Amino acid sequence: MGEYSKALEYYEKSHKILEISLPPTHPNLATSYNNIGLVYNNMGEYSKALEYYEKAIKIWEISLPPSHPNFAATYNQFGKVYRGLKEYSKALSYFEKCLEIDRKNLPEKHPDFGITYSNIGDVHRLMGDYERALAFHQKALNIQENVQCNPLDCATTYMNLGETYREMKDYTTALTHYQKGLKIREEKLAKTHPALAVVYHNMSKLYFSTQKYSMAMKYVQQAVEIGQEKLPATHPHLVEYRETFEKIRKKQ
Repeated sequence: MGEYSKALEYYEKSHKILEISLPPTHPNLATSYNNIGLVYNNMGEYSKALEYYEKAIKIWEISLPPSHPNFAATYNQFGKVYRGLKEYSKALSYFEKCLEIDRKNLPEKHPDFGITYSNIGDVHRLMGDYERALAFHQKALNIQENVQCNPLDCATTYMNLGETYREMKDYTTALTHYQKGLKIREEKLAKTHPALAVVYHNMSKLYFSTQKYSMAMKYVQQAVEIGQEKLPATHPHLVEYRETFEKIRKKQ
């Protein structure tokens, strides 16, 4: 629901009970650390997220075999944090570790592969390798459009593809993908969910690039409003939304 501070409050209450009732290397404690890390990641507090993921990994290294699916899930989270920190080669190596473990444990068309392929594609986009980005996003869609999976994962791939095409200046194709992603997110999420702000911001950047400043302003205002309501004031996304708002304002 994008209510991150509430989620954190409950995870921390749960964690206090687990710490009292379980030995320090119990796998359930690792899961709890992982959950707390996930919330910090969503709040844009990347160093705190890393701290919790590292605690989770340390426990799993003691209690689980190295190809256990839990490692894949946490490596995926590490990848997302390093992507947020703009350390793209580190992000890529963690997403690839995740893929390696999934290949040992999951059938070829499992929805988890779609998520990882899309994450890898997104890092390639951020590194400026659009050809590779498109190839991985297509691999993701080949799974997500043909296997029953969470529609929100498919929406993320559409958004990532949209961003790739926008950066390639193919604005028509970018818009088509944004609209597909937006349709799913608007159907599945609350009107003030931070994931909707991401779409609105992407669309505002597209309209800015095509000099449609009033449309750009409309979308960036929606992104800023959601960000102000749902995200910490220093969240990198909200900072970016405000910067885009200022850029558009100067053009009007």
